[in-house]
Amino acid sequence: MTDRDVHLPVAAQPSVDSLAEYARRAEDGGFDCVWLPETWGRDAVTVLTTIAERTESVDLGTSIVNTYSRSPALLGQTAATLQEVADGRFRLGLGPSGPVVIENWHGLEYGNPLKRTRETVEVVRQVLSGETVDYEGDEFSLAGFRLRCEAPDPAPPVEVTGMGPKAVELAGRFADGWHAIMLTPDGVRDRIEDLERGAGLGDRDPDDVAVTVGVTCCALEDADRARELARQHTAFYVGGMGTFYRDALVRQGYDEGETIHDAWQEGDRERALEAVSDELLEDLCAAGDPETARERVARFEAVDGVDAVAVSFPRGADQEEIEATMEALAPDSDPA
Repeated sequence: MTDRDVHLPVAAQPSVDSLAEYARRAEDGGFDCVWLPETWGRDAVTVLTTIAERTESVDLGTSIVNTYSRSPALLGQTAATLQEVADGRFRLGLGPSGPVVIENWHGLEYGNPLKRTRETVEVVRQVLSGETVDYEGDEFSLAGFRLRCEAPDPAPPVEVTGMGPKAVELAGRFADGWHAIMLTPDGVRDRIEDLERGAGLGDRDPDDVAVTVGVTCCALEDADRARELARQHTAFYVGGMGTFYRDALVRQGYDEGETIHDAWQEGDRERALEAVSDELLEDLCAAGDPETARERVARFEAVDGVDAVAVSFPRGADQEEIEATMEALAPDSDPA
């Protein structure tokens, strides 16, 4: 049976308490894991620590923290500490993010994101083993580091995000899980083939790599409002957050990805929104009335190889709309 997770809202929230309350609601609704993205708001570690103290059974994870703003050794320390605080419920989600974030926000050179992700995973695993870390790579060279606390048992899984074929292949080869985003059900199927190829290169069973698909969801009685929020969210990410989301759409046969991106970059928000076709919205998101949203989530859950679908919320949704969507798509309230 496919798990159903929650991505906590990426947009600004009034307080850490409000994020913890969403997590508590997710636990009460039967969701399997609460994922917290780290963007330009509160840091993920502090918020997840608070959530760990206020929940009991739901898994907790980062989806994602980037592989640049913290060193691999620190990421390993953080994962070990959060695993302790969460009493074994933590999952570390990593990803390189993109130049818009890494170079503009953090002032670091983006370089080779795939190599950096691979080496980060390898170093984090060494840290979590509790053994002395001696590592020589192209991106990192470490010697003599060792945890001064007990190594976590079990060690938390180390999962990575990826959108392109090579990034997903890397996940299959080295990581414990792959986080997908900006993909239609058919797009997920194509990328799972990349994951399986990577698993083969790493002499691994692809079933050992957990596949989590993030889907933008909005389930409201006002179906038009739900679709409007999903369309705004899609246009913003494709148009304003670098080229990866645009390229992911074009790779799946949606040439309007180019139009959305170009219009947004030119400051023509109206044209960018108009370029998000109804077909694209229906294939990419689960937005509309509750029944429609549940049906579209189920299409992703039916993809062979998907282990979890993570319910994500449009960045423009308010608290009432987030709570309505979470309630409508909660496993414990699903009519199916």
